[in-house]
This record gives sequence, C-alpha cells and structure tokens, in this order.
Amino acid sequence: MHNVDRNTPAAVNDEARHAALRAVLNLLTHWNCSEKEKMSLLGVGRSTLHKYQAQPDSARVSQDLLERLSYLLNIHQALRTLFGNRENVYGFVRMANHNPFFNGATPMDVMTGGTVAGLYEVHRQLDTLRGGQWG
Repeated sequence: MHNVDRNTPAAVNDEARHAALRAVLNLLTHWNCSEKEKMSLLGVGRSTLHKYQAQPDSARVSQDLLERLSYLLNIHQALRTLFGNRENVYGFVRMANHNPFFNGATPMDVMTGGTVAGLYEVHRQLDTLRGGQWG
C-alpha cells in the first residue's frame, strides 16, 4: 500500500476525476465549443476527445487534464458568481473584451491558446473582476 497525501491533487479519486470530466464536457456544450476548441481546452487529440465524450467514466484523467478541468470549472463558477443571467454565464467567454488583459480578444481566444497558462490567466482575470476591479 502506498501513502498519498490527501491534500494533493493526486489524492483526487477516479470518481471525482470522472465527475469533473463529465461536468466540463457539459460546460463545453453550453459554451458551444467546436471540436477543435474542446481539444485545445482539454489538451487532447481528436481520438482521445471522442473517447472522453463516449465514455467519460472510463477515461484516464491525467494530472494535466485534472488541472485543466479544475481551471475550467473555476472559470464557470466565477462567471456564475459574477452574472445572474444565463446569457452572460455561458456567453461571456465568446464576448470581445476590451479590458487591458484581453485587448479585444474573447476569453475563449485566450483559453484555446493551447496552454494551461491561458486557462489560469482567464480565471485570474475573472477572480479579479469578482473583487471589483480588472487586473
């Protein structure tokens, strides 16, 4: 038997990982993501994406994917906190944003840059907005 620190991401059990994957796949549908956007957001290829969509409960959720899922769920939670209407909660990621960080790009543009850093930055910007000011 091996010891795992229960406070680390590695301690997240398969059931929780699969639940996060299912939730994010549902979220990406609400965001009207294309296949290419889904692949970029999740950091996977086409065949892996298709496997995830067909059988999310049998997916191998790596640490990288878990980190991406976490950011996407946190972005969604921030949007739910910021906005009271469904159109903004799900539509904000597609809206051009003219605040200094985005410079006219949409949050989706930043998030689909292919790196986890893009997800982190969008979450950070939304977190700052929740605090009442853009970073």
